[in-house]
Amino acid sequence: MEERTGGDPRQPEPAAGKEAGPAARAAAEGPAARTDPDPAEQESLERPLPERVRRRVVAFTGDALGGLTIAELPPPLRQYARFTPQRRAKFGGNAMAAALESDAAFRQRIASRVREQLPELTGALDEGTPPPAADPVDVAAAAYILRPSGWAKLVAAAGEEAQRAQAERAGEEAQRELARLRDELSQARGAARDEAERGRRELEALRKELDGTQRKLRSAQADVRRREASLRKLQEELDAVRSAAGTEKAALDSEVRRLKSRLAETESALEAGRRAAREGRSVEDMRVRLLLDTVLDAAQGLRRELALPPSETRPADTVDAVEPGRMSPKDVAARALSETDPALLDQLLALPQAHLVVDGYNVTKTGYPTLPLEKQRLRLLGGLAVLAAQSGAEVTCVFDGAELAAPVLLAPPRGVRVLFSKPGQTADELIRRLVRAEPPGRAVVVVSSDREVADGCAAAGARPVASVLLLKRLARS
Repeated sequence: MEERTGGDPRQPEPAAGKEAGPAARAAAEGPAARTDPDPAEQESLERPLPERVRRRVVAFTGDALGGLTIAELPPPLRQYARFTPQRRAKFGGNAMAAALESDAAFRQRIASRVREQLPELTGALDEGTPPPAADPVDVAAAAYILRPSGWAKLVAAAGEEAQRAQAERAGEEAQRELARLRDELSQARGAARDEAERGRRELEALRKELDGTQRKLRSAQADVRRREASLRKLQEELDAVRSAAGTEKAALDSEVRRLKSRLAETESALEAGRRAAREGRSVEDMRVRLLLDTVLDAAQGLRRELALPPSETRPADTVDAVEPGRMSPKDVAARALSETDPALLDQLLALPQAHLVVDGYNVTKTGYPTLPLEKQRLRLLGGLAVLAAQSGAEVTCVFDGAELAAPVLLAPPRGVRVLFSKPGQTADELIRRLVRAEPPGRAVVVVSSDREVADGCAAAGARPVASVLLLKRLARS
């Protein structure tokens, strides 16, 4: 049994009582029944098949191809058998047109399928009277496939009709396009007139604006000329002032040289006076030095006679306090006293066996409050170590440790004693205890700007000085 791609290839039987046309009888009898050539097959087209007719022929062939078996198809068309009609027309159009032209048997099979699909049109073509209302392209395509008598004339006439219809449609489209272009031209002319009118108005506005700008420009040029004249006048005045300033500067330089000369003379006279004063005091100094040596020798003889051991402790060592590494400091508020000459501190520390007691946080909060407490302590103790080495005095620095939270790791510098107050005790109280522990008559200097501390230490026999005084002295070190 032969495989079919779709549809029934069998020809329909002619209806009873109706005589089939010669082309239909030839298709029903098959190619084996035709022994003599058909005159219609001898006809040919004088011109190539019109493109629209060719596309319609390919469409008819693609639709009819599905009703044939693989064996009934020419070899070049078998690869398109399973395609859809649209894909057959797209990919196999040239092959189908060539097969229709060269293979009469294949064309007759296609003609049989077209007769089934378009019975009225094909019947009219067999009778030689195509319907007037039919599409000329369909008539030409069907005539090309069926090849009835006079089919070449039908194809040519249909082609001419199609071309005439196409020309008429092209003429109508041209008329519509011409009307559209006329409308666009009219609109463009109107727009051009509007644009020209708007351009004239803008030109008039620009002319007015230009006139105003020219007036402003002339006014600006006049202002520039006035300013140039004023600038020249100012330049002349500046030159005059510079000349006067040069003359005055020369006079001042002369006066400065004269004053420098007088200053040199004065300094020479002052140095001569100082030398004379030193020579006058030399005798008195020699007498005082001799008396002091005598007292010292007597004191040393008395020490040897009494066999006094060297003193290893100081009164400040007997005061109960917290050593570094046990307690942490706390800020102390300070009230500033009046500033004095830092030379006073040097005079006080120059006294024999002087003891300098420093309220640590009071000094650091006055001098460098923005630093952290640890850096405040290190900076102050560094300065006190230098001061102790320069003056040779005993130096004790007291920090507030009343609310200690953790041990303070601190290595006291050489020549400086560092103490922290005990819990429940303030640095002010510790300073007052240190002052009271000293023997009467010893030179004790307390550095604090706290009025209460200063008054209490003064009552105990110490000499209070302001924190600013120590800071100034340390700044000179």
